[in-house]
Amino acid sequence: MSESQKPAQTGIKVIVVGTGFAGLTAAIECQRKGHDVLVLEKFPELKLLGDIISFGPNSSRLFRRWPGVAEQLEPLSMRADSITLKSWKGETLFTQYWEGETEEFGIRYDGHRGEFHEVVYNHAKDIGVKIRLGARVEDYFEDDEKAGVVLDSGERITADVVVAAEGVRSKGRKMVLGFEDKPKASGYAVYRSWFSAEEIAKDPDTRFFTEGGDQHVAWLGPDVHFIAACMKKGGDFSWVCTHKDEADIEESWQLEAPLEDARKVLEGWDPVVQKILDKTPSPLIDWKLVYRDPLPTWISKGRRIALIGDAAHPFLPTSIQGASQAMEDGVTIAVCLRECGGGGGVREAVTAFEALRYERVKSAQKTGEQTRDIWHKADFDAAKKNPESMRLRREAWLLGFDAEAYAEDNYARTVDVLRRTGLQDTAEARRLHVPESTVGYLEYKDESANANGHGSDISAAAHAVEGTVIS
Repeated sequence: MSESQKPAQTGIKVIVVGTGFAGLTAAIECQRKGHDVLVLEKFPELKLLGDIISFGPNSSRLFRRWPGVAEQLEPLSMRADSITLKSWKGETLFTQYWEGETEEFGIRYDGHRGEFHEVVYNHAKDIGVKIRLGARVEDYFEDDEKAGVVLDSGERITADVVVAAEGVRSKGRKMVLGFEDKPKASGYAVYRSWFSAEEIAKDPDTRFFTEGGDQHVAWLGPDVHFIAACMKKGGDFSWVCTHKDEADIEESWQLEAPLEDARKVLEGWDPVVQKILDKTPSPLIDWKLVYRDPLPTWISKGRRIALIGDAAHPFLPTSIQGASQAMEDGVTIAVCLRECGGGGGVREAVTAFEALRYERVKSAQKTGEQTRDIWHKADFDAAKKNPESMRLRREAWLLGFDAEAYAEDNYARTVDVLRRTGLQDTAEARRLHVPESTVGYLEYKDESANANGHGSDISAAAHAVEGTVIS
């Protein structure tokens, strides 16, 4: 970032803990908005880890505002024009096309988490974000004038505000809650794999994945779903399988599992699924889906420490919104800190951040539960009669949202309420930002809401009604 491009400096010092997408977004946006930001990451080096990750149009608009980032993500992204939904036996139920959604809401990016992360991490460094690797945070603290962290070396680092973005086991949660809570098993886990599509392309029964552009197919069964995708013009292949799991997650929620474990879960499924498994390298990633009781607040009592992303609100993968909502958190807190007018307004800004985000996130989280239940508890005979019932719900309140613009437009009225109620009472300020849908997807509103017409205000593009049934 050249001197001429640098924004006016606010003088606000920000510590961001964690270099996931929540932390990096917060850091990049804080840098763009003139704050003095330092990022702390416990790992001594960053590696290309993970598999497929999705960023909806509501978050991809941020990538497009960061010079050069969207251009780097594009060749790494899956560009399937649809997703085909099948029963576990292989019967095609519905093909849902994305053209209408792209026209209405904008482009989205789906690809390898590690590759995307490398692009965003390098952008943060390129624009001057200070990042310290190998800096493990052991504790958080705050007083009336400052907040800070204690590293495992004993070093204390202070700032005006600390943003805890180090995931579901964030030690910032104890500071916010006043006690140490532990993650719970959700009852589900995901087998995950990413590998070269070379062998997929050789088999006549799976070759369709590598021909005619990127492909995306989901098989749905009783309390299980299996989603496979081919991307990079037939170069890479990825699949995930969500299934019931009651394993203990006390120490770790990401383990390795032999391929045979997935074979047992998918025994008797479509022969195409079996062939995909035949070509899959072992071991798999066995990712336990962690559940946290919804937090009553994401911010500390002193209003100088904020939880964002998974540290505040883990999402089920079926929401397809975890990464996007994390990015929305990051840009929102950066806007609030800019709008507050300097260090003296930090506590007000942190409180406004939570008020702006809390109700939207709560409703977005419900969408993951709803999609999981649609797929895992499907009546396939009924689905054949009404195949569109199986579609992914894609609604404007969720995907057409611009978190940066919303925070800019609504910060002042949120603060007006907080100045009247006091910073410890956020209920009224939160109510200002209850989204159009309060219970996840709009069509899940109660019958009285639907009778009033509020539950049917969903565009044709969002519903992807162009989806065709292939018999």
